[in-house]
Amino acid sequence: MTSSMLWSPDQESGAAMRRWFEASGTSDFSAAHAASLNDLDAFWSWAWDECGVVGERGSRAVVEPDDPASATFFPDAHLNIVETLLAGELAAEVLVGIDEAGSRRSWTRGELRSDVASVAAHMQRAGVEPGDRVAAWAPNVPEVVIWALAALSVGAVVSTASPDFAPAGVIDRFGQITPRLLLVGSTYTYGGRQFDMRGSIDDVLAGLPDVIDVVVIGDASDPRHHSWSSWVSDSPPLECVRVGFDHPGFILFSSGTTGAPKCIVHSAAGVLLKDLAEQRIHLDITPGDRVCYYTTAGWMMWNWLVMALGTGATVVLADGQPMYPEPDRLLRLVADETLTFLGVSAKYIESLRQHSVSMAPHELASLRTIASTGSPLAPELFDYVYEHVCPSVHLASISGGTDICGCFVLGVPTEPVRRGEIQGPALGLDVRAVDDAGADVPVGIRGELVCTTPFPSRPIGFWGDDDGSRFRAAYFERFPGVWAHGDFISRSDAGGFVIHGRSDATLNSGGVRIGTAEIYRVVDALADIEESIVVGQRDGLDTRIVLFVVLREGAHLDEELQQRIRQALRSAASPRHVPAEIVAVPSVPRTVTGKLAELAVTDIVNGDHVRNTSGLIDPSALEAFRVWVGDETSPTAG
Repeated sequence: MTSSMLWSPDQESGAAMRRWFEASGTSDFSAAHAASLNDLDAFWSWAWDECGVVGERGSRAVVEPDDPASATFFPDAHLNIVETLLAGELAAEVLVGIDEAGSRRSWTRGELRSDVASVAAHMQRAGVEPGDRVAAWAPNVPEVVIWALAALSVGAVVSTASPDFAPAGVIDRFGQITPRLLLVGSTYTYGGRQFDMRGSIDDVLAGLPDVIDVVVIGDASDPRHHSWSSWVSDSPPLECVRVGFDHPGFILFSSGTTGAPKCIVHSAAGVLLKDLAEQRIHLDITPGDRVCYYTTAGWMMWNWLVMALGTGATVVLADGQPMYPEPDRLLRLVADETLTFLGVSAKYIESLRQHSVSMAPHELASLRTIASTGSPLAPELFDYVYEHVCPSVHLASISGGTDICGCFVLGVPTEPVRRGEIQGPALGLDVRAVDDAGADVPVGIRGELVCTTPFPSRPIGFWGDDDGSRFRAAYFERFPGVWAHGDFISRSDAGGFVIHGRSDATLNSGGVRIGTAEIYRVVDALADIEESIVVGQRDGLDTRIVLFVVLREGAHLDEELQQRIRQALRSAASPRHVPAEIVAVPSVPRTVTGKLAELAVTDIVNGDHVRNTSGLIDPSALEAFRVWVGDETSPTAG
């Protein structure tokens, strides 16, 4: 290996990828990827069969009309993804839930099928029909997986949120999609503290008038609500309603820079096929493996993890604080559960390094793959994993997003891992780095991440966007007919990729994307605040949130006001919305159309070249931000 190579595959690595080499008549990944682009129909038909998708496939895989944003997949198919997710030996253990204290619960496939069937029957008795929305506001526990599978089995649409969202944040999301049923956790534990959710249920329901039934995990206490145990008491046969490939199955929320969070509608089958292709072909997950991705029920990686049931692997859910009670909690889980695959955020790996966590090679003997996402994985964190965590592991940095519920670039099990690089593009996706005119940029130069080919998990659209105008504006307006994702990316000499963070104004702190609009809604409502602008500033290997405020006459940004701002965000949104720093400025820059110039301020606070300022009403308004950066001691200032 050269000095930049940290891991090389052996002949046992990537059996599914090698089968595509054979099917496409190629002998290496670069040629195999090109073959997947040259005949999308052949590749996705092969992927359906390779991934063992249950259902009627039909003869057509991809239909591409003149409008690339309207491409469809498998228009003749009929399936229900639950049939794929729950296929296999009934006695095999397939779902495990482990809480922060280490308490363990598990389900065999037969037990899981039984509970799913029981909850599905209750949903149908409650009047849930195909296309109805079913929501969950709960911790990452097996009941949420069962709830989702039950809803999908009857053709309903699933949406989930993590318990740290305040009622207002839950209503911002679920209030747009009018769910019929709501699953709620009675309590959850994080960092050794227990939080009671029951007192907030009425607050949430006040903004969700279409909810007809509430089911509570744990102690329901309120006689108006159903207990979870009462909904898994039956044992009817599992009957799945087959639907078309583009039937909606999930609604995920991606916060933008204006208005309420976007409600992104995904085809259940599209997410299944895309994620199984990633898991089986790119990440080498096989039947009998044991898979854990640390996530909340509100992150798209939760949906991704649930799809791993379709690989024949056992899915392990880890709830609570990942570094409590000890920093190596998840690594100990690898040993305890003999995990073969562990997924984490780049921020978590950085935290391990900060805590000087080091494992002996034999302690993680079962582990073949570590996946990292949420934010770019810095080169020194690659070094740390191979030196202190597991020297033999396939470290797969992956990147995609809520918008596609999958990955654009990720691991390639037949290629070496090179320091600081994502190994390659996903099969079937033509991922490129382009300049402002849409032309490919040279190797090593940062450009906009675009994808020129359709893919199965591309959203059906946005909820309530009947004419599709908002959907097209979000992804296809900048480069007509080409998906623009909002990330900066560059390609390496070896054919890998490096992600350089967001190119739009969406915040990404600790691997969690946050819409600036969610912060403005709370901050600008405070009596002492005239207006505000919020940006992300690089902070070592992560990004921190910096909030700039314009004060009303007579107000002062003292400690008391800063605490009020932080508490308001924590209570009305979530702890992740709280800024690391709050700074007073005389005014905020706006464009001639009245929009906040977030990108210009973002460039300034990160010491980057400031993008086009010709559209600003008053370019001199940027001076206060330049002065603040000059006063900063941060290494990113200047």
